[in-house]
Amino acid sequence: MLEKIIDLDKQLLVFLNGLGSERFDPFWMFITEQKNWIPFFLLLLYLVYQKLGVKQTLVIILFVAALLTLNNQITEEFKQYFLRLRPCNDPEIKDIIRNIKPSATFSFFSGHSSNTMAVFVFLYFIFRKQYNYFGLLILWPFVFAYSRIYLGLHFPTDILCGFTCGIIMGFLTYKLYQILQIRYFKVNF
Repeated sequence: MLEKIIDLDKQLLVFLNGLGSERFDPFWMFITEQKNWIPFFLLLLYLVYQKLGVKQTLVIILFVAALLTLNNQITEEFKQYFLRLRPCNDPEIKDIIRNIKPSATFSFFSGHSSNTMAVFVFLYFIFRKQYNYFGLLILWPFVFAYSRIYLGLHFPTDILCGFTCGIIMGFLTYKLYQILQIRYFKVNF
């Protein structure tokens, strides 16, 4: 059963990765670089500040920093436990996929997918009532995750498991945030 899932995972990766073209490679390289998202992060920070003020913005920043730190640790533990080769290094498919961005690290599961989904879920639960279209922010983790498949860095199951971890961690962090807000800041949800 597991072998069948892995085989289907590889087939789906080959298909999705093969949809790319050299013309779009620079775009997806741009998308996958975290530093290129700084303007987006600054916009999010501004929206947080606009709704919550300085004190609560600092609280949110601390929670996001803690969330990302813990989430990165979990991701690295999984990668070191499973030692799954990235598609760009997998001997079965590395010569048939579009290998755009080589990497020597392991694949399972995607830290990029996990981190973006975790932050999205955390912020979504905080701001879903203040911003009508905040849910559209879900596009951010999906676009970021697809860049990882496009570049041959992650299998689809790496992305799905990363999203799963991110959803769990984002929600648990939100619940902790909620408890602390009620207890120390007397905020009602």
